[in-house]
Amino acid sequence: MPELPEVETVARLLRPKLVGRAFRGGEVRWARTVESGEPEAFLAGLRGARCVRVWRRAKFVVVDLERRGRPAGHLVCHLRMTGRLHVEKPSFDAGPHLRVRIALDDGRELFFIDVRKFGRMWFVRELDALFAELGPEPLDDAFDVDSFHTALRARSRLLKPLLLDQSFVAGLGNIYVDESLFRARLHPLANAARLDRAAAERLHSAILSAAIAREGSSFDTFYRTPEGKPGGFQDEFQVYDRAGLPCTNCGAPIVRTVVGQRGTHYCRACQPRSLKRAARARASRSK
Repeated sequence: MPELPEVETVARLLRPKLVGRAFRGGEVRWARTVESGEPEAFLAGLRGARCVRVWRRAKFVVVDLERRGRPAGHLVCHLRMTGRLHVEKPSFDAGPHLRVRIALDDGRELFFIDVRKFGRMWFVRELDALFAELGPEPLDDAFDVDSFHTALRARSRLLKPLLLDQSFVAGLGNIYVDESLFRARLHPLANAARLDRAAAERLHSAILSAAIAREGSSFDTFYRTPEGKPGGFQDEFQVYDRAGLPCTNCGAPIVRTVVGQRGTHYCRACQPRSLKRAARARASRSK
């Protein structure tokens, strides 16, 4: 499933193509793609509205709309596992998995392609209800080390399931949690409430920054940017999908286990479960 880096990339690349454009009409080919289940109402909400902003909240792409200078709701899309958004000419070959197409006033169209049909689109007047359960954004200035450490210490939960909880931090998913924990040298089963500030600072700095610069990860054929290109971060995986391969840091084999029903990859040597043992290992490496 596309995570924060992929969705952030999609929003950034769609922005110059959509901002200033008005929606003219459209077609819903798979009715369940529209969360309301009412394709005509969905299209009616968009028709005649102009895009004024494209942004991301958690794993959602959000398009802010206006009519005659006044707010006119939002087009929201969740890509789920295989959703893709493209802005192209009407002649664009979207293939057999086209679910929604929306005409723009410059002659192009917004295409939503989704092989597995899990992706969803909404037209909503307000975002509050849709986003009510989401936690803070890692890319916001307010998400600083102190607030992150305080939030960790307030929750006596296993670290990986906590980071995957969208009400704790918005946008993190399986790949980047594994990668961030490795870079922070923290075990996925560590207790969040026991992390000291130094550990919280390492984890805070590890979360996602490198992935966004590489436009996310294309570990299968599904994720592509709105320009049709794959991401590049899969070439930099340190632990994810590398079970049995040597750790790039110490050479020990990467382990795969299951945590909270999610496949989890880590290095036993670099990410010992004992926080005291991890501290001794870091001190030894620094000598």
